[in-house]
Amino acid sequence: MIRLETHCHTKYSKDSMLPFSLLYLKCRLCHINWIAVTEHNNIQGAVEFKKYCEKKKSKLHVIIGEEIMTLDGEVIGLFLKEEIPAGLSCDETITRIQKQGGIVYVPHPYDEKRAKTVLKEECIKKNAFRIDCIECYNGRNISDTYEMKQTEIAGKYSLDFVIGSDAHTVWEIGRNYMMVNCIPDSPETFKQAIKCATFHKRECLKFSHKITKLVKLLRMLKKGNFNEIYRVIKKRFGRTM
Repeated sequence: MIRLETHCHTKYSKDSMLPFSLLYLKCRLCHINWIAVTEHNNIQGAVEFKKYCEKKKSKLHVIIGEEIMTLDGEVIGLFLKEEIPAGLSCDETITRIQKQGGIVYVPHPYDEKRAKTVLKEECIKKNAFRIDCIECYNGRNISDTYEMKQTEIAGKYSLDFVIGSDAHTVWEIGRNYMMVNCIPDSPETFKQAIKCATFHKRECLKFSHKITKLVKLLRMLKKGNFNEIYRVIKKRFGRTM
């Protein structure tokens, strides 16, 4: 059996500082065989981590992905060859994934805490025939309600289920993964693998959300984006400053 972990982020995402060395070590310790790296709006992290693993002649294999912010919420593309820009419509983003022969993957289809990034259900309904899989569980869900609603949405449109770790920190790697019985080395074998996958999931590490907020703040400080820092603090404390 093969351990497959999907929907992971590294230092190439705006809300993660996870270095390749720690990601690689944790994957090896947790016996992860295949990992889908899906940075926010870029494939560079996945491409570079794939090279990193290949240099080590490792048994850890990398699927190149991207978590793309569309006008209607986020969509993940797997097995990509070219980066897809953010800010396109859901329809256009899916079309571009398919033109590359990639997997169309819907992350966290329901999450009150991340409502701005959740793909609108009307888009899921409209494109159900073009969607290859949808998360019925996300490792960053802070409530069981989210899992139940996600499973309901997946079932409503007869979509294949996956679980995504959505890992941004080293502590989250290896907690949420799928056991599959065929090597997911292409879009075709990936789709075959998830149809008979066994899910291994664990509750959200709530402190991980605080870490990503801190990472965003540190990156804004580094860039000198003080107006944005002011806006975030003002929103957080809910008062005029």
